[in-house]
Amino acid sequence: MKLGKLLYTGKAKDIYETDHPDEVMIRFRDDITAGDGEKHDKIPMKGYYNSIISAKFFEVLEAANIGTHYIKLVKPGYILARKLEMIPIEVIARNIATGSLTRRYPFKEGQEFKEPIIQIDYKSDEYGDPMLNDDIATALGITTMEELDNIRKITLKVNSTLKGFLKDKGLLLPDFKLEFGRYNSRLLVGDEISPDTCRLWDIKTRRTLDKDLFRRGEGNIIEAYRRVASLILDEEDKKRWKLKDDLL
Repeated sequence: MKLGKLLYTGKAKDIYETDHPDEVMIRFRDDITAGDGEKHDKIPMKGYYNSIISAKFFEVLEAANIGTHYIKLVKPGYILARKLEMIPIEVIARNIATGSLTRRYPFKEGQEFKEPIIQIDYKSDEYGDPMLNDDIATALGITTMEELDNIRKITLKVNSTLKGFLKDKGLLLPDFKLEFGRYNSRLLVGDEISPDTCRLWDIKTRRTLDKDLFRRGEGNIIEAYRRVASLILDEEDKKRWKLKDDLL
């Protein structure tokens, strides 16, 4: 499939037109950023791993009857997806206290919540991605109360689905970020679900296997992403996507 016009360039992905007006191609680059883009680097193979990890997670969600923009992994680094009208919010589900939550509130690092915390932020570099409440979100005209209710319900279902899947693979899911978009009046999960957008810990050691390694300047980033891919992909995935064992 030929790539068409470049529609959008983000911090780590490019979005292209395709031959189908309702579909786009997402190219995962090797860029990695933190601190609203203030910290930036390129890590060879990062786009490769994020694309196959995202594809697997999207397929897990689709199997649980959760609608996503995902169509297929064309090849490592490229995902074919439905073209969404994106809603400028980031939805964060938190199962374990860490990161900004422990810096802003009196939670203890590693504290596990009985029920997940759902946080919704306004996706805007200009305004620093501030946290939203329902009234501000609707006053901005970016969503409705009904849509917010659906977003929360979907996020909770995504959370329970991915937590269960990852537990079976030996991983904890402290928190993750979702983005949503509209497609023919349907609300779908978009963007990516990867170690760039999730915190993933080894279930026994609680060793970090996500972008926090880059945020903290600890290194071994690609090894962590490779570890996640090797844990969540089965042999059928490797054959279907023609992945090489020496890369996983």
